[in-house]
Order: sequence, then C-alpha cells, then structure tokens
Amino acid sequence: MKNILNGKLENYKPLREIVFETLREAIINGQLKAGERLMEVQLAEELGVSRTPVREAIRKLELEGFVVMLPRKGAYVADLSTKDIADVFEIRSALESLAAALACERITDEELDELERLLIKVADCVAKDDLETLIEVDTQFHDVLYRASRNDRLVQIINNLREQIQRFRTTSLGTPGRMRETLEEHKQLVEAITARNVELARRLALEHIENAENRMMEAIREEMRSSSNPRK
Repeated sequence: MKNILNGKLENYKPLREIVFETLREAIINGQLKAGERLMEVQLAEELGVSRTPVREAIRKLELEGFVVMLPRKGAYVADLSTKDIADVFEIRSALESLAAALACERITDEELDELERLLIKVADCVAKDDLETLIEVDTQFHDVLYRASRNDRLVQIINNLREQIQRFRTTSLGTPGRMRETLEEHKQLVEAITARNVELARRLALEHIENAENRMMEAIREEMRSSSNPRK
C-alpha cells in the first residue's frame, strides 16, 4: 500500500483524522485486506507521518469494527463473518425497500431527473468497466433515494451503516457481471418510482439488495475455495 494519502492533507483536518480516513478507505476498497496485520512503523513510513497518528487511527478503527487487536500479536484488519454480512444486509433490505416505497410518494421531479442522470453515469461505468467510479455513482444513486424518502430518521439509520455498506459494495460490484446487473436493476427501480408504483418499487429494492448479498456471498465462497485449494 503505497502513497495512499494521495494529496489528502487538507489544512482544516487534524492529521490523525486524515490518517484514519485513509486507512478506513484502504480497508473498504480492499487495499488492506481482511486478516492483514497493521504495522505502525510501516504504515507511518508509507504515509509520511509519525507513529502517533497511525496509532490513534488504528484505535478508532478498532472502535468502528474495522480492526481487531490480538493480545501480544498486534492489530489486524477485521475479517467479517458471514453472519455479520447477513445481519447488515437483512437490515439494509428492510431500510432500502422502505426508502424506495416512500420515495414513490415523495420524490420530486428534480430528484427523478437526478436519478436519470446517474443511470447514464452507471451505464458509462459499465461500458468502461470502471469499478472505482461505479462505486461512487452507486452510492450517489442510493443517497438520492434515501433523501427522497423525506424521512430523516431513516436516512440517519442508513448512514450509521454506511461504512459497512461501502465495504460490501466494493466486493459485490466487483464480482463478474454484477456491474451490468446493477444497471438493469437501477433502471427498473427508477421506472417503478417514476410510475409511483409503491409495491413494485418496494419489491425491486428488496430484490436489488438480495442480489447484492448473494454476489457478496459468492465472492466469499470463491475466496474460501481458492484458499483451501492452493495451486501446487
């Protein structure tokens, strides 16, 4: 993991916060993989900082569940269990389907236009096989739906799961064929919301999240098969 600060040294943020955000992003996008040990000295050298902000960032990452501390062994990137993943997706399915249903009744014309513009961006990402940008656009797409629900409490609860969702989003969208599937699922969902079909929008949102979970689980099973059958 080299040069991961990438010019993020904004003057208005404390260094420890920049280091924390950088390491968290590296975990979410897979630069730092589950089970990988976090060496303070090595990370400090790569980031061009002292060990103190790295140590503080690791402690905060532990509090958020991204890092586990093992006695006499050190800090490691947390390895999420299949139950952890199922729990998050179970909650997200309920929240996303509710958000879609509420959006049918409360979305504005401007927000519908925004969803259509984002669909064009998603299609462009699929055509270019640009996973990194697609993750950003997919996040924006869902954020518009949350906002369109006009339920601040719902948005707050979803935001509390944001980091876990992002970590899963990267893995799920990265599986073969998932990018194109996501585009089609988004199109159908926007059509249902435009038609103000509450029940259809609710069902499509639920299926969208279930499909994402299935792809996530497929990726985990494939990784387990690969690790149990290494090439000789």
